[in-house]
Amino acid sequence: QVQLVESGGGLVQAGGSLRLSCAVSRRTFSNPPMGWFRQAPGKEREFVAAINWSGGSTSIADSVKGRFTISRDNAKNTVYLQMNSLIPEDTAVYYCACRGGGSGTYDYETAYAYWGQGTQVTVSS
Repeated sequence: QVQLVESGGGLVQAGGSLRLSCAVSRRTFSNPPMGWFRQAPGKEREFVAAINWSGGSTSIADSVKGRFTISRDNAKNTVYLQMNSLIPEDTAVYYCACRGGGSGTYDYETAYAYWGQGTQVTVSS
């Protein structure tokens, strides 16, 4: 059983920063690949960032490249999404996702077996 709990969302002005956290509780000691996705009102959920089991490999969507970074602390079972230079178009519910296993980075939803409940990020202009 795997549970993911996101935190760190909120309201921020354009140009500001937020750091999202995703705490993972699981019964195994594996460190599976993780990802962040987002869904804006009226739009489909889209890939934001992914990280492999060790944190040594990451993948970032073009729309946020240079502004967002993903990292993980396996000792704390936590994955982070650092979001800088936020723009109103970043407004969305952000979801953390976890694979059951694997070693790479994955930028599509069906790669992930477990999802968090989402955290709202609102960027005002």
